[in-house]
Amino acid sequence: MSDLVQGDKTGDVALDEKVKQYIKVRYNKPGNVFLGVVHRIDRPVSGAVIFAKTSKALARMNTLFREKNIIKTYWAIVKNPLPNLKGTLVHYMVRNQKQNKSYTHTAEVKDSKMAVLHYHHILSSDKYHLLQVTIETGRHHQIRAQLSAVGAPIKGDLKYGFPRSNPDGGISLHARSVAFLHPVTKEKLFIEAPPPVEPLWNYFLEEIKKP
Repeated sequence: MSDLVQGDKTGDVALDEKVKQYIKVRYNKPGNVFLGVVHRIDRPVSGAVIFAKTSKALARMNTLFREKNIIKTYWAIVKNPLPNLKGTLVHYMVRNQKQNKSYTHTAEVKDSKMAVLHYHHILSSDKYHLLQVTIETGRHHQIRAQLSAVGAPIKGDLKYGFPRSNPDGGISLHARSVAFLHPVTKEKLFIEAPPPVEPLWNYFLEEIKKP
């Protein structure tokens, strides 16, 4: 399971606090260190996270996200194959705050928000299937809920219908990459995070590398 990105009621030390401490030591900064969370992931999810070291950078990065000028790519391991090798899922989602869970509907309902997800099948093992996923909308638990809604819950995701948890308590959803233009230099940035070191992820990586 990944580190908690920001502090919550559990009281566990969050990733942002660890990064603040790193910046404080690395750059010998006195006093409090500013750190803004630009791109966060759910705690059971692995992968890339983006922080901003200044409030100006945070504002500019938030604008990139709001204007959809950032491409976020996820990998998901699912038990059941989807009917097509690639496609688009559209649902209307309602978030239940008390349960910390989102519910999908095929038509608009009260308090729902549209969720749009694109996927394509990368490859399969004997029992599982690796999907690449991009999202047009950033809804709460969107990938987890939408894949579950079409009969393909993510491996280890008990909350959304997978029958067994993963040994580490995480789920097999990985924020694989983030691509965007640097808001100041306009340099093309591509950030890619390796999946967890775990037999099934290792298998898929090795298969992808084969000619």
